[in-house]
Amino acid sequence: MAGRFLSLFKPIGRVLPEIKKPGRKVSFNEKIFWTALVLVVFLVMTETPLYGISSDAQDRFGALRVIFASNQGTLMELGIGPIVTAGLILQLLAGSSIIKCDLSNPEDRGLFTSASKVFSIVLTGVQAGAYIISGMYGAIGVPVMLAIFFQLIAAGIIVMLMDELVQKGWGLGSGISLFIMAGVAQTIVWNTFNPQTGLFFGALQQFLGGAMTSVEWVFGSGVYPSLLGFIATIVVFLVVIYLQGVRIELPMSYAGYKGFRSRYPIKLLYVSNLPVIFASALFANVYFFTQLLWSQMGQPAPGTNLFFQIVGDYNVTVSGNSTNVVPVGGLAYLVTSPHSLQAVAADPLRAAAYLGIIVAFCAVFSLIWLEVGGLGPTKVAKQLMDSGMQIPGYRRSERPIEQILKRYIPVVTVLGGIIVGLVAGLSDFLGAFGTGTGILLSVGIIYQYYELLMRERAAEMFPAFRKILGE
Repeated sequence: MAGRFLSLFKPIGRVLPEIKKPGRKVSFNEKIFWTALVLVVFLVMTETPLYGISSDAQDRFGALRVIFASNQGTLMELGIGPIVTAGLILQLLAGSSIIKCDLSNPEDRGLFTSASKVFSIVLTGVQAGAYIISGMYGAIGVPVMLAIFFQLIAAGIIVMLMDELVQKGWGLGSGISLFIMAGVAQTIVWNTFNPQTGLFFGALQQFLGGAMTSVEWVFGSGVYPSLLGFIATIVVFLVVIYLQGVRIELPMSYAGYKGFRSRYPIKLLYVSNLPVIFASALFANVYFFTQLLWSQMGQPAPGTNLFFQIVGDYNVTVSGNSTNVVPVGGLAYLVTSPHSLQAVAADPLRAAAYLGIIVAFCAVFSLIWLEVGGLGPTKVAKQLMDSGMQIPGYRRSERPIEQILKRYIPVVTVLGGIIVGLVAGLSDFLGAFGTGTGILLSVGIIYQYYELLMRERAAEMFPAFRKILGE
């Protein structure tokens, strides 16, 4: 039964907008159609400007937007940030048993979904209000403030419902994953082929016209993407694809079928890309809230306020008609990656500190998620026993399976977290398009979609496989 906390959401769940599960079998082609439709709506929202704001409003978050599939000044201003944050908070609370919840129970699962929706809407309102109050959209009147606020709330609810539509069986995979992948792909294509600032049009035109040297075109000039960044993007894609396939395989046998052998794979990226998502979300919130405080406290000049020298000092720079706010000191500065080799060379201590922080946090979050996500040796050993599997040469018991898993899982988890942190950090240093974190996420999502499509196609062609595939 649900705990007292989740029970509070029972009356709210009745009035929340909801996508019903399909009451019939949805064909593969129909799933493709709904998935494509959701993707098109998302892409349209990323290009639809918010009513009431100036088109040259400053973008304070830059590369951080890739992680949350957001686009400055549009209906996707907040992206999937509130939904992801709400989901992660509730998952951590449930996994650590602070919230009593049995997700195998349909009633508990429904209440958990209702709680996630409520938290998503609340966080959307909080972030929308914070964006408006911080002055991100300049000096605007109260009617415009309200118009922007309700536009962002409505957009957040639409994104939430599109994710639910895909997840409940009308589409393929997860709407959130689909949006992240689309956002990263959009950023990579835009950086490569944008007529004004893209590598092969804007930057190449500047280079051929003599406004940019060959060194600047190869290594970047701070305004245009670099050839090195393009090469780094391809290399990082290949490296992450390779890492996805690295695994240790433990020999297993089925107790009920003598002589039938199998293998249990322990991937190098055992907890997938979750550690870098946690770390990036934490860094983004540090950046956002310290900048909000800085804006509300009169935007003190760098080095004049001890508090901001610790949490995050900022400076206002003017470039042409645009005004930018950039971190120049404190914690916010250290958790913001330099996105080019020039920036790394200008402040190597900051680059080293950022790399050390992201690697450490990824390793720690990997270990935390090992237990919270039910991926620890004890729970995995129980799952293997319940499915009728055992290790050849050992008696059929959880203890020997757990002891062997303890030799591998914790080590692989920490090592995978460190590698993910290094790949994300070093990719940013080389100026990879879409950021290192974005590439990590997109490759993982593409890999998941590949497996899902193969399963769906096999189940469509051979209906008898549905029982084997658990459908």
